[in-house]
Amino acid sequence: MRTDHFIRFEHVDSVEEAEHGLLARLHGELLRIDAVRPDVVRLQLSRGGSFDPKPTYAVCVDPIAPDPDEPVAWRAERVDSDGEGAWRLVTDELVVTLWLDPFRVDVHRTDGSVVVESVPDSEGRYWTYATLNDAWTTRRRIGRDDAIYGLGEKGGHHNRRGRDFTMWNTDVLNEHATAEFRAGLDPDDPRSDMSSTEFDPYYVTIPFFYQRDATSGAAAGSFVDNGYRGEYEFSRDDEYRVTFHGGQWTEYVFAGPSMASILERYTWLTGRASLPPIWALGYHQCRWHAYSQADVERNAKRYRDDEFPCDGMWLDIDYMDGYRVFTWDSSRFPDPAGMLKGLSNQGFRTISIVDPGVKHDPGYSVYDDGLEQDVFCRTEGGDTYIGQVWPGNTAFPDFATPEARSWWGALNAKHVESGLAGIWNDMNEPATGEIAPQAMLFDKGRAKHERYHNQYALLMAMGTIEGLRAARPEARTFILSRAGSAGIQRYAANWMGDNQARWDHLWVSMPMACGFGLSGQPFVGADIGGFQGDTNPELFLRWMQMGALTPFCRNHSEINNIDQYPWSFGSEIHDLAREAVRLRYRLMPYIYSAFVRATETGEPVQRPLVLDHQDDPAVVDLDDQYLFGRDLLVAPVTEQGQTSRTVYLPAGDWYDWHTGEVHPGGQRITVETPLERIPLFARAGSTIPMWAEAPASTDGYRPESIELHVFDPLVDGRWESVLVEDDGLTVAAEGGDADEPARLTTTVVVERTDGEVSVEHSTAGPGYAGHARTRFDVVHHAAA
Repeated sequence: MRTDHFIRFEHVDSVEEAEHGLLARLHGELLRIDAVRPDVVRLQLSRGGSFDPKPTYAVCVDPIAPDPDEPVAWRAERVDSDGEGAWRLVTDELVVTLWLDPFRVDVHRTDGSVVVESVPDSEGRYWTYATLNDAWTTRRRIGRDDAIYGLGEKGGHHNRRGRDFTMWNTDVLNEHATAEFRAGLDPDDPRSDMSSTEFDPYYVTIPFFYQRDATSGAAAGSFVDNGYRGEYEFSRDDEYRVTFHGGQWTEYVFAGPSMASILERYTWLTGRASLPPIWALGYHQCRWHAYSQADVERNAKRYRDDEFPCDGMWLDIDYMDGYRVFTWDSSRFPDPAGMLKGLSNQGFRTISIVDPGVKHDPGYSVYDDGLEQDVFCRTEGGDTYIGQVWPGNTAFPDFATPEARSWWGALNAKHVESGLAGIWNDMNEPATGEIAPQAMLFDKGRAKHERYHNQYALLMAMGTIEGLRAARPEARTFILSRAGSAGIQRYAANWMGDNQARWDHLWVSMPMACGFGLSGQPFVGADIGGFQGDTNPELFLRWMQMGALTPFCRNHSEINNIDQYPWSFGSEIHDLAREAVRLRYRLMPYIYSAFVRATETGEPVQRPLVLDHQDDPAVVDLDDQYLFGRDLLVAPVTEQGQTSRTVYLPAGDWYDWHTGEVHPGGQRITVETPLERIPLFARAGSTIPMWAEAPASTDGYRPESIELHVFDPLVDGRWESVLVEDDGLTVAAEGGDADEPARLTTTVVVERTDGEVSVEHSTAGPGYAGHARTRFDVVHHAAA
């Protein structure tokens, strides 16, 4: 990042106390420092003397509105320190110091530990804020061994330290979209290869990260509410740099010190995932292939004949008439409604792809209506912007306007009338093929492309969900999106895009999913088996075993690849893959309860060990295993021919899921990895709720009993686990206007005192329509 011509802000002219904190004047601009929560502060610097009240669509609350449940007590004071004038904003948990000359902003916790601290350059000058032609930059102190996490979807290791990142949603395998990021790189540099696990940028960019102090283990957080292209530079020893190429400096700083508390605050600001329909948590079959109606029905029948659990059948782009969105190819699909009804009767939900690109085709009703309604993006000269994707020349809806979002929502509502259960949003970076996107303007031509590029997928999802909710107000929605930005979790799940059928892509899906989870998106997964290239039996099986223990579980591959259905590699692979998916279905009560927790607290379903064991130096760089929910530890096989692997067990005691052997935490152990399983451990003291058997699908499955697998603790203490039951389909479980959500919440408490273990449970809630469980069956797992 070159900033040698940037103009630094160096002196504060005046400071006064404002309604929510401090207001300063400097270099003709205004600086606001607002106390948002006792542990959260907002920093804002004006452009042209005014503030942008809504920099992006990420923040979904009024951050400075009074909260009667958590009032923010603060005070402002003028201080002099070592002859330097300063003002302080003090809350119960943090102290913000605004230094006047030279200008800088530091944030500390009330115990004096650092949250954010300005750093001088080699000439003693501070770069708290510098600007050039709408771009702005800042530099801050970082410890030599501090770790960095977050930033949404990024390749490489989970700890982002030592690398630089670009925040620009990119169609990763498009040579035109990625050319500028590969230009000038040495051919041996992995970032020069679009398919490398180190390539950057990816489809989803979220300017939110954690800094973990290497000495204390304390974490601080930063979220820049800015949709423009940005850069984060974490490759220097003693400072990090942040640059955005437009927009205002609007930043939320989180004092932590726990990563979990930072994530809770961040998802309070940007929203949390809605309750997913339970079928969305099942196993899904997808392939880019020119299927016919008979092909889809044949695949569905094979799953049922094989007794292989499956909830979702997906349709990629070839179901459409010439890639025209919201159409069906009548020669391949003569009776879509009949097909969808037949699949539904067998317990399958069907999801179709919908790209934002509308074919430039006078006479095509969607294109003609879009022109008439004036909902397409324009160019500076007033033309309809034209890009190039699957249909050829395409127009793009101007999702920055509510009119375009409503128009798009109505199209989706009509589309699902055929019987579709959900919508798959692809190519929404937005991908424009060979044609550069910069001429695509938004807000009826008033906003340049860069303002909304990174937000395009979020805005598309907003329009899509508007239509789905209007069409089916009582039903939970399901949208899967390739691209996204801060707040996407409110509307859609994400998958990791066009990955490769390679072992390194199996591995990278772990740190990538954990990066999503720490960035507020709990519903995420990778294409099982790999999308691009031919998989092989061993890789496919190992990916199925891991994918069955991730939030989103979908088998997906590219056209012209070898088949990678579960039955494509012989009976042994088929049966072992089926066992992996059956385990997922048996764990459905546990998985669903983890998703409920995510909707309430922002806590991710798939998460790095450092989130729960922040003070353990051994997990700082650990990214080849993860926690699935709070109490299951998954250690996938990531190499061909691997017959054993090392697993790190964090604090506590851990039961080997397969053998029942108990291992104390805080150590590395070697675990056998025969073809039939990957290492899986349950936390001692936990209770894992499970179905006694794996159904063919979740559709209509209402068992009379749920198993409570209790794993005896080995030391005295108290452990609490939660099971949530509801109808899995309607919004009644979210409460709405009802006094209580239509659900049952069972809390299981396992307590060990003087070597004796007791198990108690209590169930609360009004219940729900269709509840059929009459009992719990306790399954006891003991160390001896």
